[in-house]
Amino acid sequence: MTNENSRREFLKSSTKFIGGLAVLGGTGGLNEIFANTTKSTATNFEIRKIGDMKVSAVGLGCVDFAPIGYYGCQNQKSDIIKLVRRAFDNGITLFDTAEIYGMTTSEEWLGEAIAPFKNQVKVETKFGFEVAENRPRVLNSKPAHIKKAVEGSLKRLKTDHIDMLFQHRVDKNTPIEEVADVVNSLIKEGKVLRWGLCEASANTIRKAHAISPISAVESEYAIWWREPETKIFPTLEELGIDFVAYSPLARGYLTGAFNANSKFALPDRRAVLPRFSPEAMKHNAPLLELVQKWAKAKDVTPAQFCLVWALSQRPYIIAIPGTTKVPHLDELCGAKGIRMSQEEIAKFDKEYAKLISWATEQTKP
Repeated sequence: MTNENSRREFLKSSTKFIGGLAVLGGTGGLNEIFANTTKSTATNFEIRKIGDMKVSAVGLGCVDFAPIGYYGCQNQKSDIIKLVRRAFDNGITLFDTAEIYGMTTSEEWLGEAIAPFKNQVKVETKFGFEVAENRPRVLNSKPAHIKKAVEGSLKRLKTDHIDMLFQHRVDKNTPIEEVADVVNSLIKEGKVLRWGLCEASANTIRKAHAISPISAVESEYAIWWREPETKIFPTLEELGIDFVAYSPLARGYLTGAFNANSKFALPDRRAVLPRFSPEAMKHNAPLLELVQKWAKAKDVTPAQFCLVWALSQRPYIIAIPGTTKVPHLDELCGAKGIRMSQEEIAKFDKEYAKLISWATEQTKP
């Protein structure tokens, strides 16, 4: 059970603030820094690029688009269609899905939702898993499987091409050069326009890029998981590859929706993620307090601050938070045009360095 009521109360007034800032030194001194960098009158999201593809800097993650979503929420197709169309009306032009999401349901619902304006938006989808109910996920990037997956995605998305195709996870049983070669053939056929990798190492990125140029890498990136900064970002900058950040809100943790007393049960996948154990959430509470402190100073919600932080780190980052709820979508859209200055980033990093997050490789899902 989440602390959803608390989050709703927070959304009613962005000045509401959960306590515990004494250890972080309060907000003294931040207001002056933020004087000219808080509220924005922007009506549209900044436009960024994935390769040569122009998209809104914030896209919509569609992992939960299914009758029972990845995080356990129950959804109706009609509600998801309305959500997607509201996102488009609010300036979101990038939608991220995968054949494995909802066992193909996410693609089906998204394809129907964007039908009236499909030429005005971009869709990225993914291959790499065998799609089967009630069995462990099995990686499969064999050439035949890739081709089959692409044909299925084209049909479900109701299109004749895929704007951006990702390998969902690296398959150690299939050389990445072989994967790149197959995708390159699909690009030549016009069925795929661009491609990239998810959660790949710098070495794998280089190997794939040498066979068929990659437009983007998609990996987790959030205030509690900054690992891509060490090896991935330098590689992307060297090769001219863009970055798509999934879970920029830390799967909801950094929104303030949960605390050490929150309980999760399957089918909510957080029930089996070490980061969401009571012990881990208690340990990471100071990190949440830091986010809340900065959100208050910038007069935004914690969720909005997480987006602002991610987009302010590099100009080639596109963030794809996911939601199935209209109030949360509207909240995310409230981050339009707000950024952190270099001075703010430096000050945040100084405070961040004092904290130790348990979002390590050992607890990473």
